[in-house]
Amino acid sequence: MDFRDNANLDASQVEDVGGSGGSGGGRFPGGMVIGGGGILGVIVTIALLLLNGLGDGGGEQPAQRQPASDLTQECRTGKDADQSEKCRVVGVVNSIQDYWKGEVSGYRPAKTVLYSGGVRTACGAADSSVGPFYCPGDQRVYLDLSFFDDLHSRFGAQGGPFAQAYVIAHEYGHHVQNLVGGLEGGNSVATELQADCYAGVWAKKAVDTGFYDKPFTDSDIAQAIDAAAAVGDDRIQQRTRGRVDPESFTHGSSRQRVDAFKQGYTTGQPARCDTAELG
Repeated sequence: MDFRDNANLDASQVEDVGGSGGSGGGRFPGGMVIGGGGILGVIVTIALLLLNGLGDGGGEQPAQRQPASDLTQECRTGKDADQSEKCRVVGVVNSIQDYWKGEVSGYRPAKTVLYSGGVRTACGAADSSVGPFYCPGDQRVYLDLSFFDDLHSRFGAQGGPFAQAYVIAHEYGHHVQNLVGGLEGGNSVATELQADCYAGVWAKKAVDTGFYDKPFTDSDIAQAIDAAAAVGDDRIQQRTRGRVDPESFTHGSSRQRVDAFKQGYTTGQPARCDTAELG
């Protein structure tokens, strides 16, 4: 997964707020959050809480946020993206949004916010335990980079740069759903599987955005498939509960998530990510 060395990065699409404080505790009093724990599959009770927009505010006061770091000085070209994790996030986000602006009429870019520990959002306060998530209230993707270590150490995925790209592409799949009305009601499993499928579509078309030297390799795609399998509800439940309860799935089984990503990657067509076929 190599970026084109002279590709111009737009670091304004990613905001690095660092350790912003905010004892989020996984609470989201202000609105529905999508994919929080979704990519993680996370602890099932937390995932259910988030996906149903529940939770009390806990009476928390807004955290004092440290000044945002300026990634525009650090992340300028594809060469930077090959050498820095944060710049790699910038490159991935740039490519994803370049693809979707050509597919969705009136596409509105969504920032990715990098944070450490806790963060305040339009959907409420969160901490890193909820995993990457998309907040429709402010149309932002939130990501604590420590999640990528958890993906390997806690969830058994092999990890790697393209596993990270899959995670980000999944969350931007939720942004696309939000723009086209796909987050309104519906089945949560189908919604998450569609985001996996959208991630696969982007992976198929990413080289056309001009940010990468060549199409992704079989090894790259294997990282995404491995990550998708690792965060299936059945694997998460088996690991945390010692048993599997399909009735409580919120994001789909390992097989469903892998199949959804493959559907998008094989076809390269967003229209083939219909929720009726996936959920």
